[in-house]
Amino acid sequence: MNQTWNWLRRAALYAAAATTMAWAPAHAEQASSTLDRVMQSGVLRVCTTGDYRPFTYLQPDGSYVGIDIDQAHSLAEALGVKVQFVKTTWPTLMKDFDAGKCDIAMGGISVTLARMKTAAFSIHYLVDGKTPIVRCGDVDKYQTLAEIDQPSVRVITNPGGTNFKFVQAHIHHAKVIVYPDNNTIFQQLVDGKADVMITDGTETLLQHKLHPQLCAVHPRHPFTYGEKGYLIPRDDLPFQNFVDQWLHLEIASGTFQKVFDKGLQ
Repeated sequence: MNQTWNWLRRAALYAAAATTMAWAPAHAEQASSTLDRVMQSGVLRVCTTGDYRPFTYLQPDGSYVGIDIDQAHSLAEALGVKVQFVKTTWPTLMKDFDAGKCDIAMGGISVTLARMKTAAFSIHYLVDGKTPIVRCGDVDKYQTLAEIDQPSVRVITNPGGTNFKFVQAHIHHAKVIVYPDNNTIFQQLVDGKADVMITDGTETLLQHKLHPQLCAVHPRHPFTYGEKGYLIPRDDLPFQNFVDQWLHLEIASGTFQKVFDKGLQ
């Protein structure tokens, strides 16, 4: 009996040791959380495209402005660190983020399942969706996708992001113009070089203010449902918890709404 008991005890000790060894790498990885590294370095590196108003815009003097730029400064303040913005583009966003060039990505980024295959997102801070923006005299002509997807219609889109993917999925007959500069793309509509752009409703509302010749078709009733959040490293629970709670407090206190309203002015 004693021999059997000793064998069982040894087996239990071996199992416990094996479990400890199995958990050790995960624990070590958790100890090196982005949260710890950011606070130790004193710098929060933020990837942003700088070409998506009202969320992020790179000004000629090299400084960034926008809703999510203000939010980046707020997050850095909560962490007790400074912000360092890292320029990226929509086609290279996930590659740059997965390569570790930044700690978080901010700037009107849509939450998609494709992006979540290699990264995680904060809680969402905005619900939005794809809707057309056209010259104001053409609003009645382009109410539906069927009316837009005609051979005589020129649809312009920026490459690499969810706008481009939406056009790829839904526009099959209209002429598609892929235009690389998201900062000047709306001027192409004003100048009559394209007829329709499909983008997020929030952006169409701001672009109407910037270009009164352009009107959002139905920004409150978009073609799709979408959410925006902040891109964060996958499997980094301490950092995700911090970002989520910070963002929750920003929204619940009304602070985010003030930042959002300011961005649309």
